[in-house]
Amino acid sequence: MIKSILIDDEVHCLNSLSIQLQEYCPGVEVMAKCMSGTKALEAVEKMNPELVFLDIEMPTMNGFEFLEQCKQISFSVIFTTSYDQYAVKAFRISALDYLLKPIDPEELIAAVHKIEEQKSRPLAEQFRSMIEQIQNRNKGITKIGIPTVEGFELIPADQIVYCEANNNYTHLFLRDKSKIVACRCLKEMEEQLLDFKSFLRVHHSYLVNLNEVNKYIRGDGGYLVMADGSTVSVSRGRKDSLMKILEIPD
Repeated sequence: MIKSILIDDEVHCLNSLSIQLQEYCPGVEVMAKCMSGTKALEAVEKMNPELVFLDIEMPTMNGFEFLEQCKQISFSVIFTTSYDQYAVKAFRISALDYLLKPIDPEELIAAVHKIEEQKSRPLAEQFRSMIEQIQNRNKGITKIGIPTVEGFELIPADQIVYCEANNNYTHLFLRDKSKIVACRCLKEMEEQLLDFKSFLRVHHSYLVNLNEVNKYIRGDGGYLVMADGSTVSVSRGRKDSLMKILEIPD
């Protein structure tokens, strides 16, 4: 059983989530339901949960302030929130899990399954990165969180040359010639990089950083020569959008 604590200032949200967990996620044990950050800090200290469902918008102490007040974040977190484009963007880029209210049962099951599969807890740096992105929302975002088998890596997005699909994993090839194996499929990687306009899906197996493209070679779909000397195939269906962005004449 995964020991969990639910934190939300609205009692109907707490009760609804508790019922959903009981019905759809029997492997999760709800140890406490807290309606304030202060009560939640006491519960975390006393019960040492493995998982916290955390609402963001709460009076007195919001979800981010709660995390900052925790002496040690030794638990996984699934954020629960009403739609906020900046918050959702920050969760996605930092590789942290979130659920939009009202919570969909299938998304709840998927989020809990991710926690069950995790081999390590999120890094404190991920939470700091997420909070900084929200607090400095107009200053731009430079780093993304990459979940790996060992844990997580935070890297500058502009260091990625291209990403290559490998079943349920993605290989990230970096400027310094190193490679990171991300524990997420290329579609998820593409979603995580949505806010970085230089990235484009050019093939079902490839996502490239357009700033790292040195040359386009014509062909059926053609292929790209990247700054590191590697070549990346371009599919026929994605060729036109690539040509338009790069302003290459037909």
